[in-house]
Amino acid sequence: MDVGSLARTILGFVAIVAIGWGLKRVGLLRAEDSRPINNIIVYVALPALIFQAVHPARLEPNLALIAALAWAVFVASAALAWAACRFLGVSRPVAGGFILAAALGNTGYIGYPVALAVLGDRGLVRAIFYDVFGTVAALLFVGLFVAQRLGSSDERVNPFREAVLFPAVLALFAALALRSVAIPDVVSSGLDSLASLVVPLIMISVGLSLRFGSVRDHAVPLAALVAIRLVVAPLVALGVGTVVLDDPDAVRLVVLQAGMPAMMLTLVIGARFKLDTDFIASAILVTTVLSVVTIPLMQLVAVA
Repeated sequence: MDVGSLARTILGFVAIVAIGWGLKRVGLLRAEDSRPINNIIVYVALPALIFQAVHPARLEPNLALIAALAWAVFVASAALAWAACRFLGVSRPVAGGFILAAALGNTGYIGYPVALAVLGDRGLVRAIFYDVFGTVAALLFVGLFVAQRLGSSDERVNPFREAVLFPAVLALFAALALRSVAIPDVVSSGLDSLASLVVPLIMISVGLSLRFGSVRDHAVPLAALVAIRLVVAPLVALGVGTVVLDDPDAVRLVVLQAGMPAMMLTLVIGARFKLDTDFIASAILVTTVLSVVTIPLMQLVAVA
């Protein structure tokens, strides 16, 4: 896929976000309606997408390295985000949202379809391992504690329980366990239909959560977050990936995934632990819009 086609793909995602926002503006949906939509995505559509991608795929040794690289990007991004929050003196609820949004990219909802479009089926399988064993694992084992520490909720988390019960993880292990089992066509067709819901539903959910005034209110922290999420993170992936990976397409994949906009699940986590969800929604909006430019640019750097 050329740079122009990649930019058009991401712009298509942004257009669906705008539809969600428009539905809220005209009163057909409310911001609160994003919660049941998120539940459909997390518990139904996303597991179907992961199962359908991994079940027939040929696995490779590089997948473990790709997951390890995801952790390296997360650690570097989280450390920079924490330092930026200290320097800017933001409130604890904003800091929690800042660290999550800066360190955790949208490597599933946007990463999967973009990886498939850019690098094909093999790229999608690599993107899933980067996402589930990297981004999702980092969210469950570190991100939840950050949200709990900086939010005002009294809820306590057990990361091992969260990981075992997380639908995306269950779907991945089910796909691996059933690789030798032929899936009936009627079941496979149904799973394909459910998987196709992921992108439009999550984009509409983000549109329902947006409040543009928050972008103006948090202009400086958002600028710092954009720099970390869309520029520094993919450059870290490129530097480390070039050293440890021997496949140029694998390097392109980790750069692609590392440069994804802010993870949309951070909005769900922010609401759960009472972080500043206006800030998180603004971070998702700004990084998603700007990623139309930065993702193609970073791909050009990766292949240079």
